[in-house]
Amino acid sequence: MDANKFKRMMKQIEDSLAAVSFAEEGEPESAVIMFRPERRVLLAVRDGMLDPKAFRYTLNTALRIGALIDILAVAPRGSAQKELPPALAEFEAELTKAAVPHRVIRKSGCLKQEIVDYTEKEHGVLFVVVDTPHSLDAECEKKDSALAELWKKLRCPLVVVAEGAEA
Repeated sequence: MDANKFKRMMKQIEDSLAAVSFAEEGEPESAVIMFRPERRVLLAVRDGMLDPKAFRYTLNTALRIGALIDILAVAPRGSAQKELPPALAEFEAELTKAAVPHRVIRKSGCLKQEIVDYTEKEHGVLFVVVDTPHSLDAECEKKDSALAELWKKLRCPLVVVAEGAEA
């Protein structure tokens, strides 16, 4: 058994024992909450390609379904990742102000690859939100067929929040 699997199993046992303690003390609601799996919405953005509509969609949906928000901020390869882009920092401040649990994960390289890697590790991701299909392939070095195969491994739905064509 690998170390990560063992840690997850130990966490489940700890949560189960805590839930039993709450139930024994006459607090069944707290016990039920302990068994509820962490549900997450992943907002995947490229630095420099930050769409407020994707932010708003992610926030509204997460609030509606009671999910946490993970923000996967992917910078171009080799760029310094000292500070968040202003639009992303502003969105994070809004989440903090609204008391929405969230975390920012900084990566660099191919957004599509980082999304697949992240969803393989985090099993509570309900869906991924991206702002435009064009941002997915930036910085990707694999051939289209290889990326298509990689993309098939995505463990959850992908929501693309893009400007609609005008009639």
